[in-house]
Amino acid sequence: MGKWTRRAFLSTGLLVGGGIAVGVALRPGNRRPGLAPLVTEGDETLVHTWVKLDANNQITAIVPHSEMGQGVGTALAQMLADELDADWDLVHFEEAPAVGEFANYPIVKGLLLGGASLPDALVPTVDGVLIRAAQALDVQITGGSMSIRSTGVYGMRVAGAAVREMLVTSAAEAWDVPVGEVVTRKSHLIHESSGRRAPYSAFAEAALQRPAPTSPQLKTQDQFKIMGRHVERQDIPSKVDGTAQFALDVSLPDMLYATVQRGPVFGSELEGFDDTQARQVAGVVDVLELPSTEADALVGSFKAGGSVAVVAEGFWAAKQGLEAMDITWKATPNDGVTTDSIFEQFDRDIQAGVERQADVAEGDVQGAMDNADQVIEADYRAPFLAHTCMEPLNATARVENGECEIWVGCQSPLGFRKAVADALGFSPERVTLHNCFMGGGFGRKSRADWAVQTALIAQKVGRPVKLIWTREEDVRQDFYRPAVLSRFRAALDANGNPTAWENTYVEKMEPIEAPVIPYAVGARDIGAVSSPTHVPYGAWRSVDHSSHGFFVESFIDELAIAAGQDPVSYRDSLLIDQPRLRAVLKRAKDESGWGSELGPARGRGVALQESFGSIVAHVVEVTVVDGKVRVDRVISVADPGLAVSPDGFVAQIESGIIYGLTAALHGEITIKEGRVEQGNFGDYKAVRMSAAPKIEVHVINSGHAIGGAGEPGTPGIAPALANAIFDATGKRLRDLPIEGQSLKA
Repeated sequence: MGKWTRRAFLSTGLLVGGGIAVGVALRPGNRRPGLAPLVTEGDETLVHTWVKLDANNQITAIVPHSEMGQGVGTALAQMLADELDADWDLVHFEEAPAVGEFANYPIVKGLLLGGASLPDALVPTVDGVLIRAAQALDVQITGGSMSIRSTGVYGMRVAGAAVREMLVTSAAEAWDVPVGEVVTRKSHLIHESSGRRAPYSAFAEAALQRPAPTSPQLKTQDQFKIMGRHVERQDIPSKVDGTAQFALDVSLPDMLYATVQRGPVFGSELEGFDDTQARQVAGVVDVLELPSTEADALVGSFKAGGSVAVVAEGFWAAKQGLEAMDITWKATPNDGVTTDSIFEQFDRDIQAGVERQADVAEGDVQGAMDNADQVIEADYRAPFLAHTCMEPLNATARVENGECEIWVGCQSPLGFRKAVADALGFSPERVTLHNCFMGGGFGRKSRADWAVQTALIAQKVGRPVKLIWTREEDVRQDFYRPAVLSRFRAALDANGNPTAWENTYVEKMEPIEAPVIPYAVGARDIGAVSSPTHVPYGAWRSVDHSSHGFFVESFIDELAIAAGQDPVSYRDSLLIDQPRLRAVLKRAKDESGWGSELGPARGRGVALQESFGSIVAHVVEVTVVDGKVRVDRVISVADPGLAVSPDGFVAQIESGIIYGLTAALHGEITIKEGRVEQGNFGDYKAVRMSAAPKIEVHVINSGHAIGGAGEPGTPGIAPALANAIFDATGKRLRDLPIEGQSLKA
């Protein structure tokens, strides 16, 4: 957090009606006229961007993030409510609308300026610039574990503190008392000596007449009353009683259903189709060819092709119609590509050093190798992975009179709105996007391809359309986590200490620090070569940390074993200047009973990972019998600086563990004849409840800058599992997934 937590992020207050909304104003100019009609009704009043206060003293946090099961709405509301000294029973949240005025500039501030300190006089100007940037870039993204550590820190907390000061000043003026004598408690203003007491709503209009402070005083951690405490998640009741609206729940009058198919080889173009049999399926209304759009495109060598859609009175009829079609796709140069040929390409390009760019280059690596007591070499591989959100990709759209209205669950509402508008040839203002709850996202729902298809189909047929992708289409037409080959060499001295670390891997992705090691090694050379494939790639939970976490934490284990040292002690000795990482590692050692006997056929492994501002150590215990592994127990210790919503944070770590175990044990997208071989959960398996381990999560609130929750639990689980299997069997696993590999000792 640094000085930002004591400085200003709010500028001018805005007045409307009889309640309050708090946020960050644009300078120059008054944002109220554009914002108020979008988020207020009845006796609600908008003052700033992120909060409403109605005449009954009810506060609503306006959250510029999508809810996909992570509980972000509740946590962000906690941050604002705490700084506002609000009564939590009077606080609610709603998602910000998908309009440019609600572009999320605090997340841009977190990405670009996180931890920086600015003079107070510059804050309004910087905010204005960032607001314009966020609007120009349609920034309303949920991902990268940025919600709490950016929007919460630079938006919600500051908004709450600024409005609190405005209310206090207004009350002091009305009561003719010193500002310092007015206190706030549970959404009320209080002057103790005179006995005066009033709800916030009583001073809403008076507060709105004065500018918001640009440097509101934020609380210190010991002053928190709502942050860091358990509160009930506000999205859960509606999900339990069935009133929560997911995109799949949307139903419009005269609505049709559709499903689609792209070419089986990525980027293959349509040769032609015979829809005679499809049109004979009862309920089929139309068969359409859809063009490729910008939403289908991707950086790299992947080029999008078109798709075929069948529209019907029901989804089953549409699916049956599509299966009845005879579709021919044009041949591509990638028709002979296989998983093996891709990894052979990776190997060649690493050997050749194709366009190698260094992440870290320091010290005399080759000299250390030449003088080493031991040189350890290893290649690690991670496969392509699909997202397989439990909720199938779906959206509903209505296009009429030059306007589009679309219902979807997505991670980037403004980005989706623009993609749909571009595909239809509309201006973004002519597209109204209703964002719904999501049954999982994991990065897949930051890509707008299926939403664009929905809008195009609705435009062509002239009726509302609900598009639902089959699971097979979802698995075979994903934007995958990239496959990676990573080559390591390390030099050890006579005491087993590493003197050099060399690592070359294929394709530099995000975040850029993912391959960089925290361990103290004098000479390091870490870098990537270029080796693009035709397989489309995209963000996958914890992105590059999920691959490099496996590589690095497995290889450091190899070095510990080669040095004849305990893996935990070895790591600790290389973290002498990293007290925060050492504290997490030590707690994991203590909580897991590291070093105690487990019994025959059992093993224990560890991994330590810093990602997205949080530090997580996993210890995994396994049993391996007859070559089959059972994950018995996972002990996780996490330091996020502060767990704003403790239960929610623990749930996210648990979720990341299960998602990571699924990938480590089973996850693999394989390519044959240029296309994906898997299609559903029968051949792309997930960890089921019967196979889920006991999970224990321990949280350290260290007081450092607030880190992420959704991503950091995933990267360390695969290496901790592989290291545990080594401990049980002596078999070192360098490829994922584990399923199908020999685990016999």
